[in-house]
Amino acid sequence: MRRHASHISRKRLGIAIGVVLAAALAVTAPVAADPVTSDNASAAQPAGRDAGSADGVKVEYFTGRDGHPRHTEVSSSSPLTRKEQATIKKDDGDVVPIVEAGASDAKVDVVFIGDGYTAAQQEDFHTDVRTKWKEMSAVEPYAEYQDLFNVWAVDAHSQDSGVSGDPTSDVTKNTALNSAFFCDGIERLLCVDTNKVEAYASKAADPDLVIVLGNSTKYGGAGYNDITSPSGYDGIGTASSDHPDSDQVAVHETGHSFGKLADEYWYDESTYTGPEPGESNLTKLSADEMAAQKAKWHRWLGQESPDGGTVGAYEGGGYHGHGLNRPTEDSIMRTLGREFNLPGREAMIAGFHQHAPVLTAVTPTDRQVRGSDRIRVEASSRAQVRWYVDGREARKARDASSVTPRRLGVPADGRAHTVTARATDPTKAVRDPKLRKSLTRSLSWQVTR
Repeated sequence: MRRHASHISRKRLGIAIGVVLAAALAVTAPVAADPVTSDNASAAQPAGRDAGSADGVKVEYFTGRDGHPRHTEVSSSSPLTRKEQATIKKDDGDVVPIVEAGASDAKVDVVFIGDGYTAAQQEDFHTDVRTKWKEMSAVEPYAEYQDLFNVWAVDAHSQDSGVSGDPTSDVTKNTALNSAFFCDGIERLLCVDTNKVEAYASKAADPDLVIVLGNSTKYGGAGYNDITSPSGYDGIGTASSDHPDSDQVAVHETGHSFGKLADEYWYDESTYTGPEPGESNLTKLSADEMAAQKAKWHRWLGQESPDGGTVGAYEGGGYHGHGLNRPTEDSIMRTLGREFNLPGREAMIAGFHQHAPVLTAVTPTDRQVRGSDRIRVEASSRAQVRWYVDGREARKARDASSVTPRRLGVPADGRAHTVTARATDPTKAVRDPKLRKSLTRSLSWQVTR
């Protein structure tokens, strides 16, 4: 089994010094639901996701495949005890590769942590991870971009098999992450202790997405979308391991973490009166106003969308029935079982490339390259690679991942020349010029022949 706790990559260098996982991130005991965020969104609420209060954390949950999600606030717990920290550090947390597409600092790293699996059931957990990832990666744009993802399973040994609240609220299990249905009194809300999740997730090299699989056939899950982890991931998703629809819960949550997408559902007939939302899939503008101002998803207006229907401006979203428009009638950001709409798919692809650049250097760019050396790069499978010597393209080397100065035509004059590799993902699914910047990357070397 591979262990990655000692590896530190450039992604972690972006985590601010002094970040501490506060007690507000842990969940062990239920509290009363917040009536505003659960069922009655007010006009004063933000258009997109809510943030937790000082003594709690907001979570998103799902009542059923055909139902729209809801939000509530759940209580927090104290940080881990020294004994808990020691147990996790010493006796638990092996990191098992499920899919290895490349180096962690050049790929999107999805980390699954199992809860309610005993030490003897870890192979069952690994099988469940493979099944769940197969289901998730069948959804576009995951299906087209599978080569961008590494998938890891982090073993967490529970004393009991199964999770609390399954099948009824009086069932209690002793598990590694304290997973429990009936959290906050809501049957389908599957909460976890996020301090413990952080302790296990940090054993992986560079977690970009963390999904907790509870060992259960019961439908349920949760999205902790507003937490910031010292390990670098943005949010936690929970899902039952053996319910056929739980993959949809996880995919919806990645719309928040990777695509930075807002929820496209609403609670009631309230009217949004705040500023223009920052999320790319909500707007106060009509279709005509978007077209005139060249704003938001104006490039997709009138296009047939993979989630069904035509891209336009459909009233309702961001928890409000009025005052906000969404791109299509019904996408996965509104109802489980749907597809990402065109603006959502665009945002997801750009989000993938934030973690997995289209081009990475195998040959370091900070060292001098000699005439006999090879220059190697790794590009995503869809990328078009072009090579240049002092700004002029070497056409014979198009789409090559390994070249020599001689093949590129670097002059044998003993002088330093600049060799550049540029890769671009040519997908037509991303039209926004700002988002397309993440789909192109250039690397350069100083070469003397």
